[in-house]
Amino acid sequence: MHRGLRWAGFAAAALVALLAAASCGGYLYLRLSTSPQTNGTLELEGLRRPAEVVREPSGVVHIRAADEHDLFFALGVAHAQDRLWQMEFQRRVGAGRLSEVLGRAALEQDRFLRTFGFYRAARSAYRSLGPEGRAAVDAYVAGVNAYLRTDPGLPLEFRLLGYEPEPWRPADVLVWAKMMSFDLSANYESELERYRLRARGLEPPRIAELMPPYPEDGPVILPEGGGASPQAERQAEALLRLRRSLPVSLEASNNWVVSGRRTESGAPLLANDPHLGLGVPPLWYLAHLKSPTLEAVGATLPGVPGVVIGRNRDIAWGVTNVGADVQDLYVLEEARDGRGYRYRGEVRPYRVREERIEVGDGEDVTLRVRETVYGPVVSGVVDAPGARPLALRWTSLEPEDRTIEAFLGVNRAGGWEEFNEALRLYKAPSQNFVYADEEGNIGYVAPGKFPVRREGHSGLAPVPGDGRWDWEGSVPFESWPRALNPREGFVVTANNKAVPDSYPYRISLEWAEPYRAERIRRMILSAGRLGVKDMVRIQQDRRSLLFEDFRPVLEDLGPLGPRARQWRERLLRWDGDARPGSREAALFEAWYTELTRLPAREVGRRYWDEPRYLLRAMRRGDRSCRPSGGRGDCLRFAARALERALERLGEEVPEWGAAHRAVFEHPVLSRTPLARFAGREVAAGGDAYTVNVGPYDPASFRMDSGPSYRQVVDLSPEGRSLYVIPMGQSGSPLSGHFDDLLGLWSGGGYLRMRTAGYEADDALTLRPAR
Repeated sequence: MHRGLRWAGFAAAALVALLAAASCGGYLYLRLSTSPQTNGTLELEGLRRPAEVVREPSGVVHIRAADEHDLFFALGVAHAQDRLWQMEFQRRVGAGRLSEVLGRAALEQDRFLRTFGFYRAARSAYRSLGPEGRAAVDAYVAGVNAYLRTDPGLPLEFRLLGYEPEPWRPADVLVWAKMMSFDLSANYESELERYRLRARGLEPPRIAELMPPYPEDGPVILPEGGGASPQAERQAEALLRLRRSLPVSLEASNNWVVSGRRTESGAPLLANDPHLGLGVPPLWYLAHLKSPTLEAVGATLPGVPGVVIGRNRDIAWGVTNVGADVQDLYVLEEARDGRGYRYRGEVRPYRVREERIEVGDGEDVTLRVRETVYGPVVSGVVDAPGARPLALRWTSLEPEDRTIEAFLGVNRAGGWEEFNEALRLYKAPSQNFVYADEEGNIGYVAPGKFPVRREGHSGLAPVPGDGRWDWEGSVPFESWPRALNPREGFVVTANNKAVPDSYPYRISLEWAEPYRAERIRRMILSAGRLGVKDMVRIQQDRRSLLFEDFRPVLEDLGPLGPRARQWRERLLRWDGDARPGSREAALFEAWYTELTRLPAREVGRRYWDEPRYLLRAMRRGDRSCRPSGGRGDCLRFAARALERALERLGEEVPEWGAAHRAVFEHPVLSRTPLARFAGREVAAGGDAYTVNVGPYDPASFRMDSGPSYRQVVDLSPEGRSLYVIPMGQSGSPLSGHFDDLLGLWSGGGYLRMRTAGYEADDALTLRPAR
């Protein structure tokens, strides 16, 4: 799920031997020893008063406790019971300690992770927390460790790898938040892409053609500018000039909220489906938490206390990635002796930290990481052209980070003011929060630390690290983008442009293509009064506006063979619904993939997925279309692309779901003979630009990211709220809850989001140890 990181496997022969040892009679022992206790009574050290952990037949967990300490303690127990290996893997990823258990195959990843310093940042973040934040983290850690001290049967992965987990530490909780922030902060990668293209000899105007800016008529989340106070006009005018040559972010998630003026019940409705990595086990864990001071239900992250997305007694919220530009790369002018760099007229020595990486099947490695005033030198672990060092500045690597406290505050918030005040502590990754409450209000806010750059520094490409382009502070809390009860009666976010050009600060110059946002807006505006079923229909929609844009190209294609002509006519009659059973969808996606090969020679990439660049080429011509670069040459390229797509698909064009598979792989076992045992795949529809998103690897059509969680919250008194995750609540392939939700998720189904009146399949009472 993390860009640029390749999760490693380990020796298949050793696993085969271990699996053989666990077979037959050993299999029964393995199965029983990895089944957590979910009924009866469990005594635990560190618990203050009894707490209940009740599981529905679906595996959804309800936790009731006498106070927040015991609530988060019990959540730590429940997470560890169902997702201990996932939690272990996540903290090893964040700490750069994969090589200890996976060997030399993971050394490259550990070098990357240690260089960035995620775990150092997590330790620092813990020290910066206030008393309530520390108490929540400490209680959660105490719960995990209390469970480990009961000597539970360990998950399969520990047994196959031959080690036991260490006790949990507070930084283990906070490091996964750092990894999530990394996954949702892509700007340094787009800076590197631009840097690489310049190194290939491409000039800025050509790069702007290849990576076109957000369309002027694309939907804006806050078209009226939100709650930001007007600031210097020259600053806004400078931003207008910069935005004419901007790239597009690839992050993807949807949320929207509709006021009671537009709903059947007269109460708000809120929907959210964050698009993240699909894997084994799933990223999220469904839970209902209840104590006298906090009650919330929704999606939790194993390894972290609290509900991240969901609702409490009074409010509901959902998040998508803003795509804020919170990273900058700085090109250093190194001193002759290589021990320092020039900064503000003098040579500053590097601060060097040594990282010792233990390697399970080889010699330990000592990594020397150079630190600068900006942050670590990363050019040795990223794909950067040239010999000059690159240093990274990123808000998530700064010493203070109280984002986890912001989420806990949102869990407790009773209204709009408390919700905003809770988010005051939010740092990264910046998210588009949509909001609704029992009083009928809806709202939006984008919190976070947004750097303020001086005029002339776009943040789009690396700049000299000599002090001239240092950040000049951050956007104040009062000027964050926000709106309460907007005039339209709804807010839609799909990683599209968040603020208008008149907004006085530069949140980002990179936004996702507007197809998903535009489709959601169309469906809301055409629906009349909406109910829960309408929200589900929108969330499940696979109508392709990408096809709508490229359909005229099909009409103008150059010469085609008989089979291609026949299929072109079928595509022209197609309604654009990229459902799994559609053969037209399969051909369109294969054709579009072939089109993305147009500038391959120029950019040095096999595929170049920039729809507006490709459309411009088909309408006006492009120098990548040979021989002359005229429109006719581009249309002939598009005709050949349709022929190549048919060749790729074979004599009989398959249904889209047969070629396009949502793949759920185990991060370690997928590279072993146990892959089929631990992994799953299902037919999928959609593409990267449909609301029900279905992004895929263009070389294989495999989909390994998508809707990682779906929720629809009804704020009416009799509300019928819904949620679902793929796979299941348990991370064990031997559990009945390993994949029991996969069919529901892939078929467009949901579970009821209940806080009362649910069926109890298992009930475990946690008691303080005597």
